[in-house]
Amino acid sequence: MSNINEEVPVGLKNWFFVHFVADILFAIPIFIAPVFTLKLMGWETVDPFASRLVAAALFGIGIESFLCRNSTLSAFRNMLNLKIIWSLSAIAGIIISLVQEPRKEPLFGWLLALVFILFNFLWIYWRVRIDKKGL
Repeated sequence: MSNINEEVPVGLKNWFFVHFVADILFAIPIFIAPVFTLKLMGWETVDPFASRLVAAALFGIGIESFLCRNSTLSAFRNMLNLKIIWSLSAIAGIIISLVQEPRKEPLFGWLLALVFILFNFLWIYWRVRIDKKGL
């Protein structure tokens, strides 16, 4: 298991900060003005309730990514688990939604799926790396 004195790789800390910024940049406009924001991105129909729940998840994961920046490796490992689960669930949900019903927003939807896929690979990479090195 992890020792409290183990050092968290700087690269992992940097990616957590990047993820914090990305989550907050998406969460704020979706939380404040979901209909306006998502219609700008091509959505025809917007559910403000569901949109704000997504924004709340982005706030929670993003802000915790920032707050844990000085935590133990064990805390980072737990956050990586959460990020992997969140991104895999998001990928599945986005892709199912895009193929289930043809709509006008698929271009942005596929772009969003790609962003989640890239972050998922990043989180899996770091999770495997810290386990392989015995960190």
